[in-house]
Amino acid sequence: MSPELDSADRDNAFSSETLPAPEKLPELSMGQLDGSEVVSRDLGFLPVPRRLRYDPERPAHYGLALNAAFCFASTFVVANLYYCQPLLIQFSESFNVTYQEVSNIPTLVQAGYAIGLLFITPLGDLVRRRQLLLLLTFLTSSLTIGLAITKNLVAFEILSFFVGLFSVIPQILMPLAVDLAPPHRRASALSNVLAGLLLGVLIARVLAGVVAQFVTWRVVYYIAIGVQYVVLVMLYCMLPDYPAKNTGVTYFGILCSMAKFTVTEPLLVQAILITIPASACFTSWWVTLTFLLGNDPYHYSTIVIGLFGLVGMVGVAVAPLSGRAIDGLVPWSAALASIFGFLATFVVQTAAAGLNVAAVVIVCVGIDIFRQIQQVALTSAVLGLDARARSRLNAVLILSLFIGQVMGTAVGTEVFNSHGWRPTAALNLAWTGFTLIVLLLRGPHCKRYTWLGWEGGCELRKSRLRAEGGDGVAAPGAAPLGMPTRQQGNMEGADSEVSGVGHVVSGDRSQAVVVEEKGEAVSSEEKSGDVVQNGARAQGSLE
Repeated sequence: MSPELDSADRDNAFSSETLPAPEKLPELSMGQLDGSEVVSRDLGFLPVPRRLRYDPERPAHYGLALNAAFCFASTFVVANLYYCQPLLIQFSESFNVTYQEVSNIPTLVQAGYAIGLLFITPLGDLVRRRQLLLLLTFLTSSLTIGLAITKNLVAFEILSFFVGLFSVIPQILMPLAVDLAPPHRRASALSNVLAGLLLGVLIARVLAGVVAQFVTWRVVYYIAIGVQYVVLVMLYCMLPDYPAKNTGVTYFGILCSMAKFTVTEPLLVQAILITIPASACFTSWWVTLTFLLGNDPYHYSTIVIGLFGLVGMVGVAVAPLSGRAIDGLVPWSAALASIFGFLATFVVQTAAAGLNVAAVVIVCVGIDIFRQIQQVALTSAVLGLDARARSRLNAVLILSLFIGQVMGTAVGTEVFNSHGWRPTAALNLAWTGFTLIVLLLRGPHCKRYTWLGWEGGCELRKSRLRAEGGDGVAAPGAAPLGMPTRQQGNMEGADSEVSGVGHVVSGDRSQAVVVEEKGEAVSSEEKSGDVVQNGARAQGSLE
């Protein structure tokens, strides 16, 4: 590799399934890690509980309690984006304005969230995430106080924008969950955080709608204030500290690298091209469902239509099971299974959604379950590309999901209003067919920088791939199969190659060339003792 690589490129010159523990300088006792002190205070004044301080000798254990805490935090932070949606009529009456004027509120919240995804979530790759998460949670909680008490629409809209801007906490928790969880449980960790997101959407809409029927809409935001401060205290008491993952990299360098990933990482591009139409299908269904159930042959009331949203609880309930199933598969195969599930679901929609309510229920259940499976599979694969860039990779993937939501809302509504429910269903079927083509164009075991084709066979179970490790398919010490482990790229003289889904397919690992953060090429044989020792210690603690 060229010695002229800048620091950002050197940081990304390898990809690791588990983030390596920052090396402890010999002259310091716990002291300078990755160039920054092991902190004893958050934000310079708030004491970090001693058991949560970073200790490379005793890595944090990502167990049931921390898993539940991440899920709880995701639920009640993402709810900030959806409290306003059932309350627009009450807003209009309270602020004495038209429906058109209050309709800007949901748009501003979502716009703030999208900007936060682009400019705040990448900070997870640059700064200590415990401090970042505590600061963001405090800001959203405090700004919500303004939403509850203001009597001015403009002030409410401005505050809504900033609440959305800082409500990106779940998107920082997701890469952190991947860093902390044992490799064989990462899909489960991701599925639980995603289940929290889905539950937050449901709780926000149901809670806001029910509470506003009996008391003022301001009570909804008083409740939101309370639960968010509970989240803040919970994160303070449970969230382990972890050093910054990249040093010597600027914020603008981090942002530029996000754009670079979208044109240099085939797996990420493949995931984006699948996520956009899949998200469009999901959004198109839920947006047009109101029109479908409100007209012939159903003529359901608004309350009954709203109850169909609770079917999404099925997706929350199956999250732990789907996560464990995905853990045993190469992510590509889980994505393939989800696409086939989508195809079956939209066949039912095309055939009978406007004829029988049973078909509507089947589609509601199927679209929730298979969308979650697909998102967990794609996210786990993408976040495995580079352990030092997980926040940025996740931000790019979630932005593509946003693009799909906008496309699904606009196109789905237009098609339904112009042509009816069956052409809308056929459109979903066509979009899903496109995702299948995109997935099949790049096989499950392609090298990292292979754009199209099939390589390394088509085995889809991680257990079988591990069993073949002795003949060179997966070298000892490699990451769990199905995720990238080490960037082959331009590392001159490296004999080992990395599959696009994460296992070594050829070469002698003992002679592989790795790149140190200082840009020096050394033999991995010289470092194997330290790597194995650190990996074994971390794995033992986590399991």
